[in-house]
Amino acid sequence: MTYDLVVVGAGPGGYDAACEAAEAGLKTALVEKADIGGTCLNRGCIPTKVMLGATAAVEELAAQTKMKVASGNIAIDFQALQTRKDKLIAGTRKAMAQKLKALGVDLYPGAAGMTAPGVVQVAGDGTTSLEYRNLIIATGSKPAFFPGLEPDGEAVIDSNGFLSLERMPESLIVVGAGFIGLEMAQAAHRLGAKIHVIDAMDRVAPAEDPEVSKALQSIFKRWKWDMRLGVRVQSVKTENGRAVLTMDDGDVVEAEKALVAVGRGPVTENLGLETLGVELDRGSVKVDENLQAAPGVYAIGDVNGIIQLAHAASHQAAYVVNRITGKVSGPYDSGPVPSVLYGAPEAMRVGIMPQELKDAGRAVQISKFPLAANPMAQAHASTQGFVKVIWSEDTVVGVTAVGYDVSRLTTPATMIVQEAWKPGDTRKTIFPHPSLDEALLGALKAERAEV
Repeated sequence: MTYDLVVVGAGPGGYDAACEAAEAGLKTALVEKADIGGTCLNRGCIPTKVMLGATAAVEELAAQTKMKVASGNIAIDFQALQTRKDKLIAGTRKAMAQKLKALGVDLYPGAAGMTAPGVVQVAGDGTTSLEYRNLIIATGSKPAFFPGLEPDGEAVIDSNGFLSLERMPESLIVVGAGFIGLEMAQAAHRLGAKIHVIDAMDRVAPAEDPEVSKALQSIFKRWKWDMRLGVRVQSVKTENGRAVLTMDDGDVVEAEKALVAVGRGPVTENLGLETLGVELDRGSVKVDENLQAAPGVYAIGDVNGIIQLAHAASHQAAYVVNRITGKVSGPYDSGPVPSVLYGAPEAMRVGIMPQELKDAGRAVQISKFPLAANPMAQAHASTQGFVKVIWSEDTVVGVTAVGYDVSRLTTPATMIVQEAWKPGDTRKTIFPHPSLDEALLGALKAERAEV
């Protein structure tokens, strides 16, 4: 059977690509070897947020208890939480499958293999050959590990294993202080686990502005997390049913479980991409300015190595489908891409950060507003943190924030950066009072300082 478009991978990017293509009138097939929704829905973003959402009351109560206005205990039924998580995910998968069917997308369960240009072989219940005019590779990513840090499935687990735990351990080593490790560590902390964070970098959330990292570390230290930063891990393994981590300097940390979350790598092996003329760069599919990897072949999302964010994959999907249908012809432009660390505290970022401007030789100014002066942060007894606006040549080029509920600032901040606000543009929009949004307004209006 010949299709206008075959999409390999049903994660956020691949699923959205298939839906948009079908809506545009293209005869479309979607191939998925595991579950619809990919890592994000089944083993990543969504189940992690379910755990953080279900345990949010623990942190809220702790904050109000410090203010001596509340007391008590939040008891989380972990088994019930896991059951609810699984039901939500299964229900979402079912709804996604129903939408594909309603749009006329042919779903092929099985592993895809490229045998020749224009042909995809699907190995499922038997083998099916799909011919295509256009192909989108959206196979996503998987946990990656350094030698000596591979999970053994016993006391040493990866993010998939963490989300499948039958009970939360009393102590947890987290190797990797990026977003995945920190979000899962927060969930475990709320459920009573003693947290040890180990990272070779000298700060947590190393991709963020250093001031954001410092604020996060301050909060985690108040929670009495054992944080060992700027150290290298020699090995982590199961000994006598417990996780034992050994550092290069010989120090040893022991806990009931160890979560290894040091990064993710693209899923490109055993696809036969070389038969299409596709080139790989450290495992990622190389694409041009049009997200094209070979004639009629595109790669979107984590697999192309540009940025590992679900919403970025969906944005790329829309561009590629519009390119195939002739609605756009220019190169792909993502615009400012927002990112969020969820939990309590949260961190958000969009646009260019101060060090990037300095490295480019551009002028840098910053303006900040402390959450301690915001009525909503005060109301929730969570006043640590700030909103920071980054300026260059009298224009907003970036925004970052850390603290209570700052993820809600992400969309307005993205629009402000996208529209390249000038100082007087704050008068164009009414910010509600009282709201956390006022902290963003306060940062926009605050006195600017040279960096």
